[in-house]
Amino acid sequence: MRQHHFDVLIIGSGLAGLTAALHLAPTHRVAVITKRGISDGSSNWAQGGIAAVLAEGDSYASHVDDTLVAGAGLCDLDATRFTVENAPSAIAWLREMGVPFSTENGELHLTREGGHSHRRIVHVTDATGAAVQTTLSANARAMPNIVFFENHMLVDLITSRKLPGAAANAAPRCHGAYVLDVDRDEVETFSASHTILATGGAGKVYLYTTNPDTATGDGIASAWRAGCRVANMEFIQFHPTCLYHPHVKNFLITEAVRGEGGRLLLPPHLGSHRFMPAHDPRAELAPRDVVARAIDFEMKKHGLDCVHLDISHQSPAFIQEHFPNILARCAELGLDITREPIPVVPAAHYTCGGVVTDLHGRTDVPGLYAVGETTCTGLHGANRLASNSLVECMVFARAAVQAISQEANTEQPTMPAWDDSRVTDADEMVVISHNWDELRRFMWDYVGIVRTNKRLERAAHRINLLQQEIQEFYRQFHVTRDLLELRNLVQVADLIVMSALMRQESRGLHFSRDYPETLTEARPTILVPPNRV
Repeated sequence: MRQHHFDVLIIGSGLAGLTAALHLAPTHRVAVITKRGISDGSSNWAQGGIAAVLAEGDSYASHVDDTLVAGAGLCDLDATRFTVENAPSAIAWLREMGVPFSTENGELHLTREGGHSHRRIVHVTDATGAAVQTTLSANARAMPNIVFFENHMLVDLITSRKLPGAAANAAPRCHGAYVLDVDRDEVETFSASHTILATGGAGKVYLYTTNPDTATGDGIASAWRAGCRVANMEFIQFHPTCLYHPHVKNFLITEAVRGEGGRLLLPPHLGSHRFMPAHDPRAELAPRDVVARAIDFEMKKHGLDCVHLDISHQSPAFIQEHFPNILARCAELGLDITREPIPVVPAAHYTCGGVVTDLHGRTDVPGLYAVGETTCTGLHGANRLASNSLVECMVFARAAVQAISQEANTEQPTMPAWDDSRVTDADEMVVISHNWDELRRFMWDYVGIVRTNKRLERAAHRINLLQQEIQEFYRQFHVTRDLLELRNLVQVADLIVMSALMRQESRGLHFSRDYPETLTEARPTILVPPNRV
């Protein structure tokens, strides 16, 4: 079995992971683990942009207030201020790295998105994530102290409890991870004084999602198994506008389309009626949870497969300038958005909860950090404000690097070998595929935009059965990427359902027909793993 030794092990190669790697590289040897290619995560898919106070007349206080309003009273004020106040310097760093942000008259072009009271979204047309990912990837590959391990999948974290002779009740420390080299089909050991989880969210737990196939909750599930608390997992953000088309999945229609005047309409046979003003005075610029529920309501009320988003009142030149990728992708499908509306549906988009961290990305387990969508910093509360996610990745990655730089590297113990005596079974893939489909479908049906206790209890029952079956497979059979992802997805689904059952109110992204009112006091949902000392 191969063994690797680094100062810092980063699991994930999106904006959070690359930001950390680039800041660590001058002083630390860094391994970046990514289970597919370096750009196959959610960061590369982000269209809209990055929120920061840069415009005249805008203020930190305004950005903080907008975040708190969207978060439905559940945002942590310290985390929100910390993020907002560090956002402009994060944008400046990206510009230093060479990210070609859109400009107008020599200044950064700022757009506006739902929930924002000012124009404060910096962007690269409608493909911000891809531009940022491409730029940072090139910078990182040029750093001799950063080593990439593509097609490598996290199996599990190695804590001191897994070491030979460790006491069962000993306080854990993270020493690295077991990692599956997918190409070689072998599990390798990575030891490091510091490990950073930057694995993104868990959108693939749902049948319909804007997320890439990599979003399987690996960091959340592995941190939970290692003894970390997890918070606010009931708050899954459903993006209101995912393209509805039989030949395309996961294509997001950015919130900036609504920010630039896009209107949500019922289909022509219902008069192409604009419906958002009847649901909220902010209409299409209401926060995502409000817009997603409104679309869900109208679809169920009228028996619709989708609604329409119309930007055709803007000039073709305007649409070409601001949304060239959406224009081109829709044109490939025979849809001219300069002349006709875009069919859209809500889809699972962002995991607002996750691994509990402090303002420097520290988790409950010493030596283990987490940044980005895999975390619950307190910034997003019950509903993430648009374009606050990418800036959170950078602000907390830089803070985690600061904390790591102030800590001495620990002497690494001898790591136990991975038990690879398990057998390979030809029927394994069939069972995994079946369980994956079953999980995603009942999560969509029972734990979606609108919930009831009865549906949640049905989901909990099914999850329990799946967990038993998957754990049996994990103990007995040779691990594969599909098995590991399914194991993590089922664990995350369990955390989502447990959290949803605990919240006896409707708040932000969690709407319950059994508890439609919002309680006066906003409290986070914090889950403590059974193996935590």
